[in-house]
Amino acid sequence: MSKYKLYTKTGDDGTTSLFSGKRVSKHHVRIKAYGTVDELNAWIGLIRNDEIAAETNSFLIKIQYELMTIASQLADDTSAITQNLSGKIIPITFENITEIESEIDKINSELPELKNFIIPGGHVLISYTHLARCTCRRAERFITELKDREEVSSVVIAYINRLSDYLFILSRKFSKDFDVEEIKWIAKKNK
Repeated sequence: MSKYKLYTKTGDDGTTSLFSGKRVSKHHVRIKAYGTVDELNAWIGLIRNDEIAAETNSFLIKIQYELMTIASQLADDTSAITQNLSGKIIPITFENITEIESEIDKINSELPELKNFIIPGGHVLISYTHLARCTCRRAERFITELKDREEVSSVVIAYINRLSDYLFILSRKFSKDFDVEEIKWIAKKNK
């Protein structure tokens, strides 16, 4: 019985393969885009390791599945518009974005109004969520940079943008759940 080998040695020259088989540098913007989505997925997994509400945990697992799909869409250099991924994976749709928006609205309705920026911190889970948000924004920057060079689904860009909003509101929810005072940033004016 033969076992699958994890290493292929094909990347030892600093290149990797896209879905089409084309080899590109490991620092190609497409690789940076889906690599950062992978990093974001790991941060969300770390958030789920803490004691959080079952409903939040389930929603985060759903997001992790969707991030795997987005990473696959970004790795597919053959079908940027249709994103059919060779018929193997169902692409992200506007319905996925609407689900995130509904979750944002639900959480936001239970929080006090915010008129200032917030200083991240106060609890490790809040900090992890802010780190995930920042990673999400970095993924968005790489994805939009890729869009400047090649076709990228507008749904993917909108999804990542909305996800960063969700992660921000989730950090606020955790502040409420763990009874952590939010430190508001108030700009000091020069005299």
